[in-house]
Amino acid sequence: MIRPLPQAWIDGLLEAVWLVDEKTLYILAANQAAEHLTGLSIADMLGTPVTLLAATPQDQIFWSQPAAVVADGIHSHTSVLHATGILVAVERRVTRVPRLEGGTAFLVTMVDRSHQQATERELETLLAELRATLDSAADGMLVCGLDGRVRAFNQRLAQLWNVPAPLLVRRDDEALFAHMADQVADVPTYVERLAAVVAEPMQESIDILGLRNGMSLERRSVPQFSQGRAVGRVYSFRDITRQNEVQASLRLAARVFESSMDAIFIADSHHRLMRMNPGCERLVGKTARAFEGAGAASLFGGGPDADFMAQVEAGWAREGFWEGELWLPRENDAYCAVQLSWVALRDDEDRLVQSIGFMRDLTLQHAAQKRIEELAYSDVLTGLPNRLLLSQRVDTAIQGARQSDTGFAILFLDLDRFKIINDSLGHPFGDRVLQLVAERLQTCLRQTDMLCRLGGDEFVIYLHGGDAVVAESVARRILDEMLRPFTLDSMGFSIQCSIGMALYPQDGSSLDELIKQADTAMYQVKERGRGSYGFYQPQMNANLLSRMKLEHAMRQALGEQRMAVHYQPQVSMETGAITGAEALIRWTDPEFGSVSPGMFIPLAEESGYIVTLGAWVMEQAVREAAAWIHSGHPIVVSVNVSALEFRQPDFVERLTRLLAVHQLPPTLLELELTETILLQDAAEMEQRLHELAGLGVSLAIDDFGTGYSSLAYLKKLPIHKLKIDQSFVRGLPDDDGDRAIVSAIISMGRAMRIEVVAEGVETEVQRAVLQQMHCDHYQGFLCAPGLPAEDFRRLLGRPTVAPPGVPAPQPVAVKPAPEPEGG
Repeated sequence: MIRPLPQAWIDGLLEAVWLVDEKTLYILAANQAAEHLTGLSIADMLGTPVTLLAATPQDQIFWSQPAAVVADGIHSHTSVLHATGILVAVERRVTRVPRLEGGTAFLVTMVDRSHQQATERELETLLAELRATLDSAADGMLVCGLDGRVRAFNQRLAQLWNVPAPLLVRRDDEALFAHMADQVADVPTYVERLAAVVAEPMQESIDILGLRNGMSLERRSVPQFSQGRAVGRVYSFRDITRQNEVQASLRLAARVFESSMDAIFIADSHHRLMRMNPGCERLVGKTARAFEGAGAASLFGGGPDADFMAQVEAGWAREGFWEGELWLPRENDAYCAVQLSWVALRDDEDRLVQSIGFMRDLTLQHAAQKRIEELAYSDVLTGLPNRLLLSQRVDTAIQGARQSDTGFAILFLDLDRFKIINDSLGHPFGDRVLQLVAERLQTCLRQTDMLCRLGGDEFVIYLHGGDAVVAESVARRILDEMLRPFTLDSMGFSIQCSIGMALYPQDGSSLDELIKQADTAMYQVKERGRGSYGFYQPQMNANLLSRMKLEHAMRQALGEQRMAVHYQPQVSMETGAITGAEALIRWTDPEFGSVSPGMFIPLAEESGYIVTLGAWVMEQAVREAAAWIHSGHPIVVSVNVSALEFRQPDFVERLTRLLAVHQLPPTLLELELTETILLQDAAEMEQRLHELAGLGVSLAIDDFGTGYSSLAYLKKLPIHKLKIDQSFVRGLPDDDGDRAIVSAIISMGRAMRIEVVAEGVETEVQRAVLQQMHCDHYQGFLCAPGLPAEDFRRLLGRPTVAPPGVPAPQPVAVKPAPEPEGG
């Protein structure tokens, strides 16, 4: 008959153990591990139903079954409820065992799996990293099972062996091996040697392979182990054709080690080591044999450490065992963290007979915890503190500031136009630039300050005890330091930044508030032109909120039909006839009323929404111009095109398709461009302009004279019309400067055979002066403001505008208050 284990042995087990009466299902006995697992004392558990341990419906059902069914036992993963109310994941086994007094009972054992689950999650992360390492290794890697089937290989293997693309996307091991054999110069020797390697699964080998293309490969073969058994083989291939090749920076260093079973040692009554199990020998290493007969404490580098053994013996006296974490010395001065549970075994007279130590390797758990802490508190790219660590630092500073009545400063720093570096030189180059920037910023700070990277090209600086004077001084120092050229890969470049600053406590009472206010101040700096710094002012938030509401309303306006296209006529100076119309976008909002294009067009350009608005205006204008043809009034419609819209790769294609859909001749469409467009990516813009001119579309320069005017681009680009900005027309005829500028533009246009249109003409005197200067066309309130489509159609149906010298006819609509004509 099998005898139950003594209580001392049960208490020494790491598993939680309960003995349950088969008839009543009451708990008869439990061990110390059961106390630890449930949080209940042994006394509290004795005499209670075993359903106390059933925390899941499945367990309740199991224990409610007849004893004969329960006697079949169960081995599964489940959960047990801790006294604190927390569910603990366990591995549970129920078996029937004989009792000393006769009959049988149920033996319930549970092992805490919560740490194992955490370790498994960490292992999953580790496996993902190992896969990434495999793919980034400089050597070609091939992993096979004992059955010869391919488990994994990397891209480098495909490159070295010139594996065809079809073999990379389908699983065909025989075809892959046949292809590799076909690449070898000496096929028989290769096949023979490979067979010998496979036949010895525990052996390592190194071979040199010559390929038919002249490449020489070093093949290293090592067995792959799992739980102490060979489960496969790993082949690595290195190109050794060029002897001066730099060794690859990454190597596949992953091996599957022994499973995490407990390591056990047995010591005699004098604490001398008598025996180690294989798990313990593996854990201790090659020096395990040297510890036989030595004191058990020497395993942990303690030797005859009386203090350590006194702690252990005190634990034996109190609970019969001692438990704690220790460092186990390994070879080469390395250490391994272990969990030790050391149990004392005593005879009937309470004399120590033996002791048993149970050790569990915590290396993986500690490494994972360390990695988690590193990732939790630092930025992976730069190594700088991240927001979490900065938050802890600032929280400490706030607590100290409340006691000492001192403040500090938060600086929000953003690199200006950093996207250009990423777009032109690639993100890897941009990442290295960010590392250089982080190093340079650190030199501007004291040890008591903290530099944090939020992400992207945004940094936050905490200035310990800093007031406005200190913050401004540091900001100036940073701007000066950033002015120094950067050099990377023999390339010199410059980086500019914008800095917003907020002060504690006047600008915020928490890190989130201070970062928000500093970000707002930085945004205002960028609005003013970048490359500077500024302090937060309360009014900034109100301005930003208003701007945000306006942008939101603008994005809703199209779908809610609150935007419309109006048309302002362009009139011939010579005949007084309407020769064209400029399409102008107008927006009327229930909350903001009639919104000036001067307000929402810049906002649309900054947010990128101008592309959507521009495309909508273009479609409305082309459709309306086609309708004019059908009504017998074919005139040119002129549409403003923003720089962002014009740079879209499919702009010409979309425009061509739009003209075809509405059957509008290209000669009746005119695009108004700014001089800025012509100066950006000049070669690409020149090609695009010639494509448009080839279609027959006319091109006009809007607001001519206010930008970077240049005779050079007028000479080589197919420009058909210049539009004199209304700021120059407004001063006519009295302002000599405006008169001279307008006269010069008209003369230049006539000399280059480019038509000239004057914008913003409001008086007959202005029109007369422009006519004397031989201006070709004019537009403005003198003829009509921007009119809705219906009103503009009626204007087209009226008699021709009066000839020169005769006052212009009254406009169709009532003349509104002046507003910007752009858009």
